[in-house]
Amino acid sequence: MSETERIVPQLTDQNEFYWKSGEDGKLRFQKCNDCAGLTYPPQQVCSHCRSLNLEVIAVSGKARLIGFTFNQRFGMPGLPAPFTFVQVAIEEDDRVRLTSRLVDAEHTDLTLGQQMQVQFEHIDDVWIPLFAPTETTDLTPLPKDPVEPEEIHTLIRPMITERKFEQDAAITGIGMSQIGRRLMRDPLSLTIEAALRAIEDAGLTVDDIDGISTYPGGGQSAGFGEGGVTAFESAMRIHPTWYAGGAETFGPGGSLISAVMAVSTGMAKHVLCFRTVWQATHDQLMKQGKIRPGGGRVSASTDFLTPVGSSGALTLLAMTAQRHMHKYGTTKETLGWIALNQRKNAGRNPTAIYTDPITMDDYLSAREISMPFGLLDCDVPCDASVAVIVSAVDAARDLRHKPIRFESVGTQVVERMDWDQSTLTHEPQVLGPAAHLWSRSSLKRSDVDVALLYDGFTFNCLSWIEALGFCGIGEAKDFLDGGHNIALDGILPLNTHGGQLSHGRTHGMGLIHEAVTQLRGDGGDRQVKNAQVAAVSSGGLTPAGAMLLTVDS
Repeated sequence: MSETERIVPQLTDQNEFYWKSGEDGKLRFQKCNDCAGLTYPPQQVCSHCRSLNLEVIAVSGKARLIGFTFNQRFGMPGLPAPFTFVQVAIEEDDRVRLTSRLVDAEHTDLTLGQQMQVQFEHIDDVWIPLFAPTETTDLTPLPKDPVEPEEIHTLIRPMITERKFEQDAAITGIGMSQIGRRLMRDPLSLTIEAALRAIEDAGLTVDDIDGISTYPGGGQSAGFGEGGVTAFESAMRIHPTWYAGGAETFGPGGSLISAVMAVSTGMAKHVLCFRTVWQATHDQLMKQGKIRPGGGRVSASTDFLTPVGSSGALTLLAMTAQRHMHKYGTTKETLGWIALNQRKNAGRNPTAIYTDPITMDDYLSAREISMPFGLLDCDVPCDASVAVIVSAVDAARDLRHKPIRFESVGTQVVERMDWDQSTLTHEPQVLGPAAHLWSRSSLKRSDVDVALLYDGFTFNCLSWIEALGFCGIGEAKDFLDGGHNIALDGILPLNTHGGQLSHGRTHGMGLIHEAVTQLRGDGGDRQVKNAQVAAVSSGGLTPAGAMLLTVDS
């Protein structure tokens, strides 16, 4: 099979031993000669004790099954769906977990905890490790996380100073472009539309903007960006004093926090933050043959996931959701209450993409995408841009709207950042930022009037609910049962605009837009009475983060 038909890793001095291990049928990892731990992915240093004394060893190739999902929807060049993803913990060191594909069995034959054995798929000059069940029938418990979810708060660093940078900035303007499916518009035009609306909403002019902040920055990355700061500045000629744009932050929330820091340090007075997506149009152009997906070689963070067929968050979160169900008794219906709540709220929002009511039967019978996720567990790819103006507090109070203040942010990385090496039972990187958020505020969970929590999939939202302490770890099944607690008149009104599941996937910036709308009291039929404090999160996998926003007092 040619490398142009299948995506294979770019070989380097660092990873070549791993990808060529299968040449003699042996799976190999780096072993530390000081602590005896195995390191994966390959590194220059032991990931456990930071020793530089590493060697490459062959292991037995045996592993324990810790996750699986039958992927019926998403294939890759040369690897059409359906097929089954598996995650395994290596027998010699269960801290090493591989994301792979199942061979020589059906997903219906699998049980968490059973023994698996490596096989290799040979493509060009690489050998991709795949896994098949062995005849051994004994089951073992799932490995434990290095720090259990309930103990994450013990790793949160205290504030360095009593003064918080958050107090120096406020949100003064919001704007959203046209939003819809397959608008067939140039993505930069969406950005400009949202930006101009946000600037007008704040009562500013374009010339007042002296900062720009965006995520993920330059490049158009399969419908997830419009060219970043460079493209926007080239069109608008704002000449910012300060700007930032990059993918290594927790989505739009990260771009806002960067803007708050810029304002706090005096680098800018009014920062325009924006997030633009055009995935629906991008996918349509692919169907028309005007954009062509590539095969070939991958490197950096994707080179251990893409070759086995994993193209994104869907399958990894599906296996994490499965483990949550296995450990805590969560059910499909638990996730369904989130989907039903979002759709009900979307019915009150004229800008939402999907507004028709759905029932639990509709949810449970929806087309399966990657078990346990069905179609209604997944957010809605769309075309849209959302812009937010972050201003210095002193300037904010002279503008059109009462400022929306930043109470605290949660950003600390506690769990592994590798997508498939992180916390077993929750979305990666929600537990640390959630605990960090509360360490920077005197507010309590009961003070939150409305929650806008990332819902790329229903399970994202469940993870944030537990991580932020709106219910205990593992207690979402009872908290969400019936949907009463998260309804508009419940104790935690959730994603009042319809969330990304029904309003449309704006990668979290739409959640911030809705938080401001609620705190201003502009929610119309979906308004939460006397909303004063909003919890907002963003980030679909790692990294992720959270914010508390409040009405200016």
